Amino acid sequence: MSHTEPAWSFKLMALGYRFRDMRKPRAVFLDEAGIADGFTVLDFGCGPGSYVVPAAQKVGRTGRVYALDICPTAIEMVTERIEKEHLANVTTILSDCDTGLDEESVDVVLLYDIFHDLSDPAAVLSELRRVLKPEGILSSHDHHLKGELLKDAIESAGPFRLVHSGTLTQSFAAK
Repeated sequence: MSHTEPAWSFKLMALGYRFRDMRKPRAVFLDEAGIADGFTVLDFGCGPGSYVVPAAQKVGRTGRVYALDICPTAIEMVTERIEKEHLANVTTILSDCDTGLDEESVDVVLLYDIFHDLSDPAAVLSELRRVLKPEGILSSHDHHLKGELLKDAIESAGPFRLVHSGTLTQSFAAK
């Protein structure tokens, strides 16, 4: 997705995601990622925030969720959602790669339905490796790249190796 995408187009896509999320709640993806109370989570390419609210609920009051997207409309929509839900543990970041987060500060990175659209996957994966704690997990899912294709793309573009394939996601650790 491009940051130049018209706002109406993004909002139409987001509406489709709302219907998808009602049929298949996103929390099941987060269960596979192992997110727990007190964790710090980065939702890279958060879009309209399908994973943000359930992640914020899972990490609880002592945890933190960072919702990053290149699209200003996405950040606006996530901001509206977190205000509506009164979530004080979510921070938004408008960026295409640089998170601005401290080194080794994140327990789990969510890289869901965005890898196929990255303009520089190696740079993004390098940044994600930088912010992940040594025992941190990169949890990935992409409906455009299934199974081995996603695994191979992530392992060849970055400093990660597959450690677990779940029903919905793949978990990677630093090499």
